[in-house]
Amino acid sequence: QVQLVESEGGLVQAGGSLRLSCQASGRTVSNYPMGWFRQAPGKEREFVAAISWSGERTYYADSVKGRFTISRDNAKNTVCLQMNSLKPEDTAVYYCAARNGGYYYIKEREYNYWGQGTQVTVSS
Repeated sequence: QVQLVESEGGLVQAGGSLRLSCQASGRTVSNYPMGWFRQAPGKEREFVAAISWSGERTYYADSVKGRFTISRDNAKNTVCLQMNSLKPEDTAVYYCAARNGGYYYIKEREYNYWGQGTQVTVSS
């Protein structure tokens, strides 16, 4: 089993930056594709970013492209999401996810393991 724990989110003003990290435990996730999703109040959970197990391939939702960067450190069993130029519409609970195999994935149902989520609030 893999456990995923996201770092604490927070409150940030529009235009600001925030970095989320996700620590995996239970086993190494160095060969696991990983991703970030988010869920805003009253909305379904949506894809944010994905990274291949090697880190060489990344993919972003159009809404965050150019502002967010996903990265991973397989030696530390972590994946990060750097969020810049934040907007109020980025306010959501952010979830880290991992899949036990494959290259990279953008669909929620393709992931096996999920963190508990962390709240990010962007004020205008």
